[in-house]
Amino acid sequence: MTFAWLKGHGTENDFVLLPDHEGTVHGDLDPTFVAALSDRRRGLGADGVLRVIRTSAIGEPSEAEWFMDYRNADGSLSEMCGNGIRVFALHLVDEGLVDGAAPFLIGTRDGDKQVTVDRDRVVVDMGLARLGATSKVSAEGRTWEAHEVSTGNPHAVAFVDDLAHAGSLLVEPEFDRGVYPDGVNIEFVVHRAPQHVAMRVHERGSGETRSCGTGACAAAVAAATVDHAVRPVSYRVDVPGGTVHVTWTADDRLLLEGPAEIVARGEMEWLR
Repeated sequence: MTFAWLKGHGTENDFVLLPDHEGTVHGDLDPTFVAALSDRRRGLGADGVLRVIRTSAIGEPSEAEWFMDYRNADGSLSEMCGNGIRVFALHLVDEGLVDGAAPFLIGTRDGDKQVTVDRDRVVVDMGLARLGATSKVSAEGRTWEAHEVSTGNPHAVAFVDDLAHAGSLLVEPEFDRGVYPDGVNIEFVVHRAPQHVAMRVHERGSGETRSCGTGACAAAVAAATVDHAVRPVSYRVDVPGGTVHVTWTADDRLLLEGPAEIVARGEMEWLR
């Protein structure tokens, strides 16, 4: 038995897309299968898996027709993915599953997100920014204060003097599990210029990735906060895989703009 797949990325944060419109192909998406599919040696290789399914088939509350059923590379559930939703949206438009001439909604576990697709550039209304307390994160024997920012996923944003100080990030940095009992994405951020930052990220369930959309939003919110910036304000966020732009509006909403690309498609037999 075979199944269809596509491969795409947003600023080199890469994903396998699984068309399963009625939820009849992949069932409950077994975590072991997702982990095998994401493996870069014995699978297709990805930072995560996006199942393309109708909201009516998955049973999630949503006004959108299509739901982004996102899983981390280890098979665990994730609430939201800013780079993934851009790839997901581009796929919907390319396949004629939505009318891309106007903004449209995509359902996620963090609620419905409005998306606008202009060829390979995609803008996502990520919703409200939520700031929390500060805590500590540690890597390579160094410890920094980290800002708690929720942008659909939990984030701990630490400002550093040099991105290299975070080390290889092959090992998950230490963080306060009392603040983040379900794990956390950790961003290490440096200022490059006014309203311009660069970051590296360790994503829970995936390790270090080339980019993180929700993390870029969290980095922009934290930077605007420490910069005492007046909203609305936009930040350029450089990641190892490219650049995205984040606007924090006067009413606390986050608009993420960046590229998306579908690079391959095919069919394969079930992984064991």
